[in-house]
Amino acid sequence: MIKRIFWNADEHRVRALWRLIAQMVIFAIFVSCAGGVPGAIIAVRQYDQPGSVDPAQIEAAFTSSPYFILFTGLGGLVAIIISVGVATRFLDRRPLRDFGFHFDGAWWRDLGFGLGLGGALMLGIFLVEWLAGWLTITDTFYIAPSFEMSFVGSLLIYVGGYLGVGIYEEVLSRGYQLLNIAEGLQSLLTSRGAIIAAWVLTSAFFGLAHAGNPNATWISTFNIMLAGLFLGLGYILTGELAIPIGLHITWNFFQGVVFGFPVSGNAPGATFIAIEQGGPATWTGGPFGPEAGLIGIVAMLVGSAATWLWIRQMRASTALDTSLAEYEGPQEASPSDQPAEVA
Repeated sequence: MIKRIFWNADEHRVRALWRLIAQMVIFAIFVSCAGGVPGAIIAVRQYDQPGSVDPAQIEAAFTSSPYFILFTGLGGLVAIIISVGVATRFLDRRPLRDFGFHFDGAWWRDLGFGLGLGGALMLGIFLVEWLAGWLTITDTFYIAPSFEMSFVGSLLIYVGGYLGVGIYEEVLSRGYQLLNIAEGLQSLLTSRGAIIAAWVLTSAFFGLAHAGNPNATWISTFNIMLAGLFLGLGYILTGELAIPIGLHITWNFFQGVVFGFPVSGNAPGATFIAIEQGGPATWTGGPFGPEAGLIGIVAMLVGSAATWLWIRQMRASTALDTSLAEYEGPQEASPSDQPAEVA
């Protein structure tokens, strides 16, 4: 009886709940080592009062450092590669490509679409706010005083950081978690129902994971949940992470580094365009950034429609990819694949 709680005899592997918990534990351990330890060292070095170390001031020193987004993104990327790699090998019993990495021509076209869409949507947000008089351009090629490096150096750091964030958050939330939750619910619901439920649940987790960000409110948390639905749409319709990854990377990069908006509450330290935010916070999102405002929701709706139209045009179908909820197990070698016996 106890074994059945942990082990799925039909699939010959650990049940979905324990796979999810194990992967998150491994991820938490390695993200702390890969991103937290180097970040803490940098923060302590920046903090100029070693005689009275205040954890809050150390954290502030780290988050204001140009290396914050780099260690956050690349640390998370290292942690997700290790944790998902271990989980797929020993718990999921499936290849990594099943989580949305079938690198064919369609995958790369979808990635390009996602990259273009993220930048275009943020350009639209900027133009609407600028034309409405809700923001003022105060500088160009701006670098925060605490960034003791060139603009190009800062730009490279942000590129690396946002690449890491875009990949690891999508692999974690849309790839590993959504797939496993859908498979776990498939015995209780239809395949379509399990996918929709997993899509909603992982989007809720995604929003709650940003609830502790600077300047976060219950409104921003709810809107980030909506962003999770938006990012996950391309995944549940194609079974691939190409569109979500591309979209996530350029949405963040253009939001912060190009147009100077806060990214989920974190103010950018180096931007092509520096702005002073004005206008109604209900629309602009205020200090949290566009994701917390109505303008962000409008952009997500437009982006969702564009994603649906792209998939319909490229794949001739916008039905849910039910394979996300249906585990097939390792492919057994056919008799013809077996090596011939030597006489």
